Amino acid sequence: MEINNQTAKADAGKPRLTLVPRKIIFAIARIREYGNRKYHDPENWRQVEPQRYRDAAFRHFLAYLDDPHSMDDESGLPHLWHLACNIAFLCEMEDK
Repeated sequence: MEINNQTAKADAGKPRLTLVPRKIIFAIARIREYGNRKYHDPENWRQVEPQRYRDAAFRHFLAYLDDPHSMDDESGLPHLWHLACNIAFLCEMEDK
């Protein structure tokens, strides 16, 4: 039997999500949980214009560059995690 047999499991061309580092998934989830507690709506982020996420991402990136271990004052979570979440929002919003 051939290992890449597409008749057994047709997954050619599908993204291998297991290649994504798990830490970024958990980091974004933690930021989303914080946002859900703050705004009480898991979909509210879709109502924000992309430029605000660009600005927020840049602020968090600069804070991260100043101190790679720095935490956001309001959430107490790493700036790097906020950056990842903002980029995730932009990827979703601009994939149209």
